Amino acid sequence: MNFDKVISGFFFILAMTLNFGFFYGSPEVLAEHSKYELFAAIVVNLIATIMKFGDKTQVGSVLLATSLVADIQLIGSASIWAIALYGFGGLDIESSTAIISLSGGALLANITSVVIFVGDTLKSKR
Repeated sequence: MNFDKVISGFFFILAMTLNFGFFYGSPEVLAEHSKYELFAAIVVNLIATIMKFGDKTQVGSVLLATSLVADIQLIGSASIWAIALYGFGGLDIESSTAIISLSGGALLANITSVVIFVGDTLKSKR
């Protein structure tokens, strides 16, 4: 068993599931989406991105790209939340929809990353 693959897979899948946990729910009701879960998704995504820096293969480049996309979208989501809450005095439907939409884009990037990771793992020789 390759311990590096286990740790990498753990963080890739944890990033995806945390992102899904935040994304799931009605975009109009921001109370269904935990700010703590968004924070955890950002932190785990950043850890997963750091883990992808060491891979010098073609697949590693694509994995890094998907992780960077997820990071940018999740950080953008948190930024919109903070700006709307503290800069404009509160959250409205438009800002909460943007927050959830950006996390949905990050979720697609995370799903792509996990699918590529699993495909590469299945393709590799034992």
